[in-house]
Amino acid sequence: MNEPANKYIAYEYREIQAPESQMPFFLDCYESFGWEADSRLPHRPGVLTVRRDRRRCNKAELTRLQRHFEACMEEITALENSKTTNATMAAIAAGVLATAFVAASVFAVTAPQPRWFLGALLGIPGIAGWALTPLLYKKLTAKRAEAVRGLVDEKYEEIYQICEKGHSLL
Repeated sequence: MNEPANKYIAYEYREIQAPESQMPFFLDCYESFGWEADSRLPHRPGVLTVRRDRRRCNKAELTRLQRHFEACMEEITALENSKTTNATMAAIAAGVLATAFVAASVFAVTAPQPRWFLGALLGIPGIAGWALTPLLYKKLTAKRAEAVRGLVDEKYEEIYQICEKGHSLL
């Protein structure tokens, strides 16, 4: 017997939060796990809406590979965020220390018996600290970015292998 041309397909749906700049990458990866973009819904920035046939074969293995992909993406996000975390903390600490020197300088100058020399002596490292704090931040960020670059590349390579496995199951 011939099957009807308009066979009913039950879909499962999913919304994926992703940076707008990485939407094509996410769509390519999710297509490797049997998902397809649902173009019937209006586009929302940062949200990818996909659907998949509920009766797809190898669904359990595809779901496992998809979760592995999502874990890798979370690790990449954490690595990207780590580029600035330590640099921010060091810059804040340097800024607070510089502010303490400037405050001590002000107290020395505004004391009942002003100590101008001490005020100048404390003010110079305070102002220098304020000036050098952005440079410290940039240097630490660049150093961490260099250290993280290889790890991020390894994670992307792992993602490509996961997507190849998923695509082979389709």
